[in-house]
Amino acid sequence: MEITYSSIGIIHSPFHELTNMPIQPSSESSAPGTVELLPEFTPGLQDLEGFSHIILIYHLHRSDHYSLSVTPFLDSKPHGVFATRAPNRPNPIGISVIKLLRIENNILFVDNLDVLDGTPLLDIKPYVPEFDRIPDFRLGWLEKVKQDLYTTRSDNRFR
Repeated sequence: MEITYSSIGIIHSPFHELTNMPIQPSSESSAPGTVELLPEFTPGLQDLEGFSHIILIYHLHRSDHYSLSVTPFLDSKPHGVFATRAPNRPNPIGISVIKLLRIENNILFVDNLDVLDGTPLLDIKPYVPEFDRIPDFRLGWLEKVKQDLYTTRSDNRFR
């Protein structure tokens, strides 16, 4: 089955190269930026400014291949792609929970971006802790390396 989506906007960030980017929004190297919604979608922003955080869903436009086994940034051994957040996936879809600072017309001013500049935006959803935070969870292989999450940056392994 073929599924087609169209971009509703573009994400602007200070990250122009894949190497040395933050690997998650919670990274010490994440940065402020903007999300530019296509003007026809501006009415859909009504009441979004009341939320402190939003979920960006986007197309990983620089991903041109995938492998079902990958060595993620936080480990030195391979894992199944679905046990990672590696960018090279069968469907290159990315998600980030980021801080919403303010909205001016069709421009969202945000912080904690970990997204490449020029990334096509697919959707925006409000972050709702009562919906999105799970009280009892397991981190799998990440449990051993979670302390490195805030300082690890991307390298060229997913080019």
